[in-house]
Amino acid sequence: MKLPIKLDDLLRQRTVESERIEYKVGWNPNAILRTVCAFANDFANLGGGYVVIGQECDANGQPVFPGLAANQLDKIQRELLAHCQLIQPPYFPTLSVEEVQGRKLMVLWVPGGMNRPYKAPASVTAEHKSWHFYIRRYSSAVEAKGEDEQEMLGLTANVPWDDRLAQQARVDDLSRALMLDYLREVGSALADEAAGLSLEALGRQMNVVGGSSEAPWPKNVGLLFFNEAPDRFFPYTQIDVVWFPEGAGGDRFEEKVFKGPLARMTREALGYIQRNYLRETVLKHPDRAEATRVWNFPYAAIEEALVNAVYHRSYEEREPIEVRISREELVILSFPGPDRSIRLEDFAAGRAVSRRYRNRRIGEFLKELDLTEGRSTGVPKILKAMATNGSPAPIFETDDDRTAYLIRLPAHPLAAAPEAASAQVTDQVTPEVTPEVSRVLASMQGEMSRQALQDALTFARVGAVTRMRVEDVFTQRRRLWVRLHGRGGKLHDMTCHHSLEDWLHDYIQDAGLDSAAGFLFRSARGPQAALSERPMSQADVYRMIGRRAEAAGILARIGCHSFRATGITEYLRNGGKLEIAQQMANHESARTTGYDRRGDQIKLDEVERIAI
Repeated sequence: MKLPIKLDDLLRQRTVESERIEYKVGWNPNAILRTVCAFANDFANLGGGYVVIGQECDANGQPVFPGLAANQLDKIQRELLAHCQLIQPPYFPTLSVEEVQGRKLMVLWVPGGMNRPYKAPASVTAEHKSWHFYIRRYSSAVEAKGEDEQEMLGLTANVPWDDRLAQQARVDDLSRALMLDYLREVGSALADEAAGLSLEALGRQMNVVGGSSEAPWPKNVGLLFFNEAPDRFFPYTQIDVVWFPEGAGGDRFEEKVFKGPLARMTREALGYIQRNYLRETVLKHPDRAEATRVWNFPYAAIEEALVNAVYHRSYEEREPIEVRISREELVILSFPGPDRSIRLEDFAAGRAVSRRYRNRRIGEFLKELDLTEGRSTGVPKILKAMATNGSPAPIFETDDDRTAYLIRLPAHPLAAAPEAASAQVTDQVTPEVTPEVSRVLASMQGEMSRQALQDALTFARVGAVTRMRVEDVFTQRRRLWVRLHGRGGKLHDMTCHHSLEDWLHDYIQDAGLDSAAGFLFRSARGPQAALSERPMSQADVYRMIGRRAEAAGILARIGCHSFRATGITEYLRNGGKLEIAQQMANHESARTTGYDRRGDQIKLDEVERIAI
């Protein structure tokens, strides 16, 4: 059974913290069963953990793989099955046999159990066995004693909300397309096997489906991430971004509401804030050549604060996450407040460490998607980002009853203030940005810029492009085509403009993707900017366009939508039809654009009308 995460990231601790992984060089049933019991108890609600059998680390902490003998594998699995029945109540982890560097490994995925607390025998081979509660303490499995044991007993049948079964929904409410998108994004080998699995079987392997075989139910976390409208099941699962041009006490405000699968909702809200309300100011100094650049609000602090709210809010409370923006501050409000064990003074000092997490599974998915690191790193990151930008210190607020949690990010006193959010309507935006986009295109050099060029020349939404895989570039009728991944798993095939065809050929060859699989446009990692296996995020693309615009000497705000709008306008200026533009832009509703949807075919000569 394949794991729903990327194996290499697990083995090298890239997305899973060290205290959630235990490496065993060989089969040691006593120690391994105690570790399984500790992960199943999930004392801190971290989401359980993993046991890797056949791996150890050298003196420098680098993984080495002595592996397991092939003739041992069946024996280990039989013994593991028998020993797990000794756990009270019985608990069985998910097992996957993997091959790394030609060696066999056995990986046990041990999610937090639904029937905790669990006991395990101190020795599985002892004639007279003694059972104990085990918990994780740092990177070891230890017996729970004294206050820890009493607290463990207090967790009886207390399953975190996000890991509970959603009996108001059905397994069919999970979207296979969204589940596949997730598996591909995180690089899981399970994506290759998913086509042969039923939706229930796939959900069980991803641990978003539970219950008996005759009465399966989706889990709350599955509906949050893999349903197009989770607010149908959990009202007010949304992010409200509110702009107050006259300040919080003014009469005017502008509001935009973001809904949808949790990861998409978060990314879209962050992208919207970044496009519309973040301003960089260049401060020149008379005594030195270097200028100082400051932002009114540093993006890194906003990202940490908003993702923290998505991670830790309660989805049982019918209150949205609210982002309130004025010229003076950016405020993020969520419900309820932090755990009572955390003092507000600890937030200000960057020492806010929660004893137990509210949503263990939400954090697990957000970490795999590189949206958070977990383990109480958010507050220190916010403090660091604000200090690096030269901004006033953030302010953390809650009340005595911890009913709400508020983070205030004061604006940099020397930064320019944001204006109203820019309209996203083609005929209003495009005439102003077309010459600016042309200058950016003229200034671009190197492979990474071709992401933005593709947006410009195929009318594609940035999200559709970042989800593209290498196999989505293909030849048909002697021309190059691209397959775009729209919302809800919908596919849209487009023939390439002749310039895009040349750029894509060069990019695929230069990036060494000729015979590769995986994502087409990948994020860069490390000082050498080597391509990783993860896709570029929309924020990556927006920052890249910002760098190119700055290099071209452009002061106007342009982003991903500017390229899309410019492509449409240039097509129409060169004699294109509105209805063909609508099809090329892949708009689902005529009301979105005002176009008249007809059955014309998108032909090559239509695409070639785009000339920038």
